[in-house]
Amino acid sequence: MRIVLLGAPGSGKGTQAKKIMDARGIPQISTGDLLRAAVAEGTPLGQKAKAAMDAGELVADEVVIGMIRERLQHADTQAGFILDGFPRSTVQAEALDRMLDEAGQPIDAALLISVPFENLVKRLTGRRTCADCGQMYNVYFSPPAADGVCDRCGGTELVHRADDNEETIVNRLEVYRTQTEPVVDFYGQQDKLHRVDGEGGLDEVYQRITDTLGL
Repeated sequence: MRIVLLGAPGSGKGTQAKKIMDARGIPQISTGDLLRAAVAEGTPLGQKAKAAMDAGELVADEVVIGMIRERLQHADTQAGFILDGFPRSTVQAEALDRMLDEAGQPIDAALLISVPFENLVKRLTGRRTCADCGQMYNVYFSPPAADGVCDRCGGTELVHRADDNEETIVNRLEVYRTQTEPVVDFYGQQDKLHRVDGEGGLDEVYQRITDTLGL
């Protein structure tokens, strides 16, 4: 199955993509991962991406689309794939459609994991990570048993990332909303859009996804 996965930061999109990948044996294709790998390997597209990032600019659509095109030619995508973080605009969505139509492998479904705005803010501002073992917590939804103490290793330094402040997160969510709403509409007009409630436990949300997509 060929899936476009949509969801705001904090929606659990990445976690659910990995669960689908493990269950179905299809790759999760993340533009962030592709960019980092291409830059590290110094590929022609990676060099273009690095030049843009070093200049503080957005990576051009043609570069991102080129990376996706290369990745979709790998043998492991023949049984399906999950696109995570792409497309981010209708220009990218239209380019993806053309690319996949040429290959005779159109997108089967676009899945939007929906979480109320206020809960997204809490999920992101409430994140804490143990400095010693990396265990993650959320002060609102999944705090450690003892305040400020890691359940796993007993560490007493639970770190709050500097970019997990409310102002930064609200800005990130607003950028996501303005970028993604047109993409949601794009797949809605194709009758390929499926909305899933992202509230609740990971397994509960995953069950909704499998029920919705018939996985």
